[in-house]
Amino acid sequence: MKSLSLLSVTILLVAVFNRVQSKQFNKCSLATELSRLGVPKSELPDWVCLVQHESNFKTNWINKKNTNGSWDFGLFQINDKWWCQGHIRSHNTCNVKCEELVTEDIEKALECAKVIKRERGYKAWYGWLNNCQNKKPSIDECF
Repeated sequence: MKSLSLLSVTILLVAVFNRVQSKQFNKCSLATELSRLGVPKSELPDWVCLVQHESNFKTNWINKKNTNGSWDFGLFQINDKWWCQGHIRSHNTCNVKCEELVTEDIEKALECAKVIKRERGYKAWYGWLNNCQNKKPSIDECF
């Protein structure tokens, strides 16, 4: 019984910590933040669309439904089989722990996403491939 209580407290603390450390962006707040972090304005529509369709602008989003058992983390849904060190053995190409990709500070997540884009292009993300490839949102109203 004691271990069940401890487990409950641990789950509660993780949930509270995750809620405090996460951020919900919208189209303009994300475009502004990405611009502040040095993303060229010409690339912002692609990144904003990608994030909208991958994580619905949530920094703490974790997808555990991949058929190969891997998980996707954060705004950019970065996969733990290839890019970050998560719950499975990983190539960890970005040299980052997956838990560092689900906080309100998106710098590490963005740096890893740039590595993915450089190596595989936006087509590495199904959200971009299926929703953004030929129709990007306007971000003009954000600036």
